[in-house]
Amino acid sequence: QVQLQASGGGLVQPGGSLILSCAASGRTLRNYATAWFRQAPGKAREFVAAMRRSSGVTYYADSVKGRFTITRDNAENTVYLQMNALKAEDTAVYYCAADPRIIISTVRSHSEYDYWGQGTEVTVSS
Repeated sequence: QVQLQASGGGLVQPGGSLILSCAASGRTLRNYATAWFRQAPGKAREFVAAMRRSSGVTYYADSVKGRFTITRDNAENTVYLQMNALKAEDTAVYYCAADPRIIISTVRSHSEYDYWGQGTEVTVSS
């Protein structure tokens, strides 16, 4: 099975940028759909972005579309989340997830992903 290690969180001012990384070991990440979810204090975990395993087609939550980009580096076996124009409402713990069985209808459902990295905290504040 695949193991995921997320990193890259931190404190950033509104309008700033961060890059989150999710490094995989144990399996080749390109054989898995990969996604980022986030959870703010007192709120449910929500979908942020995902990439399907073979096609590489990407999906984004409306709240981050145009600001965030999910990419995958097959050589590094790592998935990234480039976050630009950050807002206070982007503050959350961000989690990466992977699963080989994700299909179009389930790509945004956190319950469909079996493999998770630990969270990395992002705080957007001046």
